[in-house]
Amino acid sequence: MKPSLDAVPRAVWVLGFVSLFMDLSSEIIHALLPLFLTTTLGVSVAVVGAIDGVAEATGSITKVFSGYISDRIGKRRPLILIGYGLAALTKPLFALAGSAPVVLGARFADRIGKGLRGAPRDALVADVTPPEIRGKAFGLRQSLDTVGAFTGPLLAIGLMFLFANDIRLVFWFAIIPAAIAVLLVVIGVEDAQAAGADTEVRPPIRFADLKRLTRPFWETTGIGVVFTLARFSEAFLILKASAEGLPLALAPLVLVVMNVVYAVGAYPAGKLSDRVPARTLLAAGMICLILADLALALLPGVAGAFVGIALWGGHMALTQGLLAKLVADHAPADLRGSAYGLFNLATGVALLLASAIAGLVWVGFGANATFLVGALFALVAVFLLFALLGPVRVPITET
Repeated sequence: MKPSLDAVPRAVWVLGFVSLFMDLSSEIIHALLPLFLTTTLGVSVAVVGAIDGVAEATGSITKVFSGYISDRIGKRRPLILIGYGLAALTKPLFALAGSAPVVLGARFADRIGKGLRGAPRDALVADVTPPEIRGKAFGLRQSLDTVGAFTGPLLAIGLMFLFANDIRLVFWFAIIPAAIAVLLVVIGVEDAQAAGADTEVRPPIRFADLKRLTRPFWETTGIGVVFTLARFSEAFLILKASAEGLPLALAPLVLVVMNVVYAVGAYPAGKLSDRVPARTLLAAGMICLILADLALALLPGVAGAFVGIALWGGHMALTQGLLAKLVADHAPADLRGSAYGLFNLATGVALLLASAIAGLVWVGFGANATFLVGALFALVAVFLLFALLGPVRVPITET
């Protein structure tokens, strides 16, 4: 029987569950890593921001090359497998780390793994999904991914109580779901021939390819960069809640709350993006981020912090899957991996700058100032979306 046009392909489901288990593993670590760095290893908040920014930028730079290579060879699976495998191999390093440079090295290698798999994985989702339900497919994958992102912190809370706040022992446990993710790639992910893919390997970067990426793609990338400047690392959410009095063992609740909202909202937002103008959802997402920053800056106590954290998750649900869809919509089929690589390079550099600025503002002026600066960047992003780009001529207003 011919599958329904509305049915999300099996490959998208499998990739979603692979992402779920790897995110579960990663978030067990990331939910505790900022406090591990500041309390156990004694580094400053500025260093935390720098480590997170450098790591994310590294992953984004790697995506450029993995995206190009997957386009040139017409295969996504090998890079997806290498990427998840490398990320799994880094997990023990966090438990063994005795200094900030070791943590940086582990994060560096982990993000290289993410970079290797990210662009080919998103390109594979686009390869196997009809354009009519592409937003739905990306929303589903993002939602499953985010289930792991809130299950991991929940598990971290339980393990912290079980292991009497022994963060290193909790980090060792993160190896298990990472190994499951790699196993799922080995047995469950199959390649789909990308439309128009070359049969021979060519040099990974060609200027002629860049010229084939049209103005709508570059406008999407520009908007993604400005949005990312307004959204620094989630590590600062954990540090803010801790500063407001959240106990160490409950620190992972920050990512639980954020990612529950993210997971619940990502799939409906993805479906909605197939029917309504992209500008509408992007603007709603940025307004949500402005409200999140204002809540984190101005509302007192742990409860006020969690209001902002929940709104932050709403922003992610409205924007992240949509931006991935827009890249696919505005890139030639045989250049999708390359397009995702370039998009992620640009937004990764923006995240590096955002996290570095956030860390410096935190050290120099305090936590509240950090989030007020974030709200200002988000306001600028909304202005650019509506005023500078123009309401009619921007192609991404139609999806």
